[in-house]
Amino acid sequence: MSPRKLMFVLPNLFTVTSILCGFYALTLCAGEAAPAQLNQAALAILFAMFFDGCDGRVARLTRTQSDFGMQLDSLADVVSFGAAPGLLVYKWALEPLGFVGLLIAFSFTACGALRLARFNVLAMRSPQGGGGNFFVGLPIPLAASVLVSMIIAHYAATGGEPLDDSARGPVVVATLSLSLLMVSTVRYRTFKDLRLSPRSALVLALVLASGVVIGTRFHPAYVLVAYSFAYLGFGLLESAFLVRHRLVARKAGRGAAPAMVLLDEAEEDEDDEDDEDDGQRMA
Repeated sequence: MSPRKLMFVLPNLFTVTSILCGFYALTLCAGEAAPAQLNQAALAILFAMFFDGCDGRVARLTRTQSDFGMQLDSLADVVSFGAAPGLLVYKWALEPLGFVGLLIAFSFTACGALRLARFNVLAMRSPQGGGGNFFVGLPIPLAASVLVSMIIAHYAATGGEPLDDSARGPVVVATLSLSLLMVSTVRYRTFKDLRLSPRSALVLALVLASGVVIGTRFHPAYVLVAYSFAYLGFGLLESAFLVRHRLVARKAGRGAAPAMVLLDEAEEDEDDEDDEDDGQRMA
C-alpha cells in the first residue's frame, strides 16, 4: 500500500478514537453509576470532542477529505455526542423522573441525529460541502459540551454529591432547549472565516482573560460552562439581529414598491405625452 493511501487512514483513526471515548462513557453510565463514574464519563466525552475536532483538521492538512470520512464522522457524533450525553444526563438528573425523564434524554439523542442528517444533506447540496461560515442549528458537539460542562462543574462544586431534586427542573429545561436548538434554524458561526487582526486579537484576549478570572475567582470547572453558554447566547443574539435586519429590509422593500409603481406610471404618462406631441407634429 502506498504512503498516499495510508494518509487516508490517519483522520479516520481520530474519528474511531472519538467513538472509543463515547463508548467508554456509555459503559461508565451503565448500571448503578456513582457520581465519580458520571464525572469520568463526562471527561471521556470531552476527550471525544478533542479527537472529533482533530479529524477534520488532519483531513484538510493531508488533503484526504472523502465522503466516507464525512459519513463516519456523523456516525461517531451520534454515538459520542448523542447517545453518550443522552444516557449521561439521564443517569445524572433525569432517572428519578421515570419514563418522562427517559423521553427527555432520548429527545436530545434524537434531535442530534436529525441535526446530523440535515447537515449531511446540506453538505451534499452545497458547493462548499458544508464548509460555510455558519452552522444551521446548534452543532451536536457543542450541545453535548453544555451538558458535559454542567456535570463536571456540579461534581467539582459539590465534591461528588448527587444532584438535588430542586435542580432537576433547570436540567430538564436545558436538555429540551438544547434539543430544540439543534433542529432549529438558528445560525451559529463556524469561525472558519476568522483572520488574525487587531480586533480579533483583542476579542481573543478578552475571552482568555474572562476565563482566567472565572477560573481563579470561582473554579476552573466553571470556565467551560461560561464558554458554552456564551456561545449559545452569541448565536441567539446574532440570529435575532439578522432576523430583525431582514424584517426591516423587507418592510423597506414593501415601502419602496408603491413609490416605484408611481414612478413607472409617471414615466408612462410622460411617454404618452411625448407620443402625443410627436403625433401632433407629424400631423
